[in-house]
Amino acid sequence: MTVTTADSPGAAADPSGRHPQRWLILGVICLAQLTVLLDNTVLSVAIPSLTEELDASTSDIQWMINAYSLVQSGLLLTAGSAADRYGRKKLLTAGLVLFGIGSLVAGLSQTSAQLIAARAGMGIGGALLMTTTLAVVVQLFDDAERVKAIGLWATVNSLGFAAGPLLGGFMLNHFWWGSIFLINIPVALIGVVAVVRMVPESKNPQGDRPDLLGALLSTIGMASVVYAIISGPEHGWTSAQVLVAAGVGAGVLALFALWELRAPYPMLDMHFFQNKRFIGAVTGAILVAFGLGGSLYLLTQHLQFVLGYEPLEAGLRTAPLAATVVLLNLVGIGAKVHAKLGTPLTILTGMTMLAGGLAVVASFGGHDYSGMFVGLVLMGAGIAFAMPAMANAIMSAIPPEKAGVGAGINGTLAEFGNGLGVAVLGAVLNSRFSALVTVSAASFPAAMAAAQSAGERERIADAFSSGLETSQLVGAVALFLGGALAAALLWRAERADSRQRPAQPEDATEKTTG
Repeated sequence: MTVTTADSPGAAADPSGRHPQRWLILGVICLAQLTVLLDNTVLSVAIPSLTEELDASTSDIQWMINAYSLVQSGLLLTAGSAADRYGRKKLLTAGLVLFGIGSLVAGLSQTSAQLIAARAGMGIGGALLMTTTLAVVVQLFDDAERVKAIGLWATVNSLGFAAGPLLGGFMLNHFWWGSIFLINIPVALIGVVAVVRMVPESKNPQGDRPDLLGALLSTIGMASVVYAIISGPEHGWTSAQVLVAAGVGAGVLALFALWELRAPYPMLDMHFFQNKRFIGAVTGAILVAFGLGGSLYLLTQHLQFVLGYEPLEAGLRTAPLAATVVLLNLVGIGAKVHAKLGTPLTILTGMTMLAGGLAVVASFGGHDYSGMFVGLVLMGAGIAFAMPAMANAIMSAIPPEKAGVGAGINGTLAEFGNGLGVAVLGAVLNSRFSALVTVSAASFPAAMAAAQSAGERERIADAFSSGLETSQLVGAVALFLGGALAAALLWRAERADSRQRPAQPEDATEKTTG
């Protein structure tokens, strides 16, 4: 049995053995998580201001946006492993401090280079926060409450996505561009104080030696793959820049897998991939992120290019999706559905609803927002059911002492699935659009600019709408089939577990006292 220490002063004992301040701690964790997620999207509305005030080039803007996600995604597995070894509370505190310092430097930057460097520093803090917050949730909540707690944690993901552009737009209407970063500082300070006072320490006390080579390989490999995904839409998926980055990433990750199979103290135990429950959860997690990332990428273009909304108006009109996720998880419906249906059926239900919502958008949202609204609400309900169940399945399939690594895997899958959704569904859109238009252009705006008549512009708009519809339907089919596959794998795993459980002694688990 592995035991951890606790340092949560003032906490009275709970007869159930649960931490008495666990829900308050969850609120603190969600606040820290929200700041990280806001910074994934908040910068997009500040691009005009940055271009003017910092004299930023197009390349500078790209790196300002991508430095954060590139560093964060590359370090997720390493950050999770470090949290397991050195203590999740320590790394959560360090993440908040780094994030706060990075935000201060970003808000006061005078040049593009300074802002890019600050964003990279914030990415390091973000990686620590993304992994430690979920790991702490798993440590604090038992099986009876964990799905609800993870549901609330996952709700913050949707809230962060929806609130980023809206908060950024509000701040820019009243203050200068640096304010979008400086608002993180009081949140980080409150978070540090609350974490130090309330969050119990937990770690794997077995003292595995750090897997330095594994950390280096995973960071290089993931950063290269994410860079290829980020660069693909702009430079072309067959460009040398993208192919080289993808090749380096794939090669280094293959070396990482080989090393982890042979390392005496591996950062990521590759034997996890022999666990059917883990494989099913991983499959579903990638496909939920695939559908969410790809569909939102298509929806923003649909709202702006087809329905004619401005960027901020388009952001507001995607809000029903996030609002549905937040509402259903806040009232605990997702957890109740999970308790009644079980993990496989909950995931299948959620993925089917997500697929159905995307199909409704494709079929009825082409030229009318009311049809899109219905589809967005249905998609939000699907995410509210599937995402917490998926995260819980991944974390349940990994030993408690490896909770940080499990959180890193969950975050890495989300990054990979989002990028894959944008790449695949974007490629379907572009292929369909190119097949239908006679104007030679790399994008819809370029094609419209090159059109010679109103009739030709109308045909181009219709072709783009057809491409959107096709890509959304492809995404819906992929989500439904993926949900069915994930559910089938999890059902098989549960049946296998039920047959083996009577013959095995009760597993020892890591405990957090306090």
